[in-house]
Amino acid sequence: MATAGQWRGMTKRHVSLPPAAEEGLHEFIEEVDSRLASDEDTCEVVEDVLIDLHGDRDAYERWQSGGDVSPAERVRLQGYDPCNSTLESEYYAEVETMDDGEYERSKYLQWLWRQFDATPMADNIEFALRFRRMLATHLFDECGEDCRFFKGITFTYGHNISVGDNVVVHDNVHLDDRGKLTIGNRVSISDDAHIYSHDHDVVDQTEVKNYHTIIEDDARITYDSMVRAGVRVGRNAVLAAKSAVSKDIPAHHIAAGSPAKSIAVKPGWESVADPVNEDNVDRREERRIDYTIPDDLRVFDEFQRDLTPPDA
Repeated sequence: MATAGQWRGMTKRHVSLPPAAEEGLHEFIEEVDSRLASDEDTCEVVEDVLIDLHGDRDAYERWQSGGDVSPAERVRLQGYDPCNSTLESEYYAEVETMDDGEYERSKYLQWLWRQFDATPMADNIEFALRFRRMLATHLFDECGEDCRFFKGITFTYGHNISVGDNVVVHDNVHLDDRGKLTIGNRVSISDDAHIYSHDHDVVDQTEVKNYHTIIEDDARITYDSMVRAGVRVGRNAVLAAKSAVSKDIPAHHIAAGSPAKSIAVKPGWESVADPVNEDNVDRREERRIDYTIPDDLRVFDEFQRDLTPPDA
């Protein structure tokens, strides 16, 4: 019978694809990677890849040659081109201040990521992890080695995210980079977690503040938890499941609750960790990211509320 020590570090095993499948996978990813790194128009690359991933080449060629297609087919075929789509982040006013082409390229790569997730191939773990890791090297500001990105991950822009080595991000995680998001080495982010880098004013929700949110090396953000904008989750710290943290978590601490507070130091790390205090420290303002938008930008108030307090 195996002892606990014998099982340590044995939660996963190596899996490989059959040689023919491995060859096809490698060839496809290398081709897309090379095209995205070239001077070829990113929008055209994304469209071309999606047409083939969805098995719609014959219908696309028929449409392009003037053949008959139904209105529904036309919408579907046009949808492979990211220039014919809009994402929520495209409506944010600060997009106007981004460098020329910065948002457009991020949008195109996001579209490829999201639409890939809608294909059956997204459920082939070995293929999907490697394809998304390749995309991340083009989409993120930085992406380290051997990262694993699972299905249904969403971003605001993508280009304000920096990720270290050996990071794992599980299903249906939202990584908000309206401000800036830095994720260290060997970080684990569990299913349904939300990590934010922007916040709204409590009176006027159209007033947005951006922050730099930091998840340090070896930290764990566990199931269905939320990290508020501007928070630093310290090295080797844990945010417990279904918790919401709005203040910094010290290194090696376990934080739980809503709002989350440190409840313990990880066993064996007491000598290098700060003592557990009643309240964690709020240093969010130190990580504010100021931005401006043009005075002549045409904006609209989507809520049309009267925000004048009666006691003002």
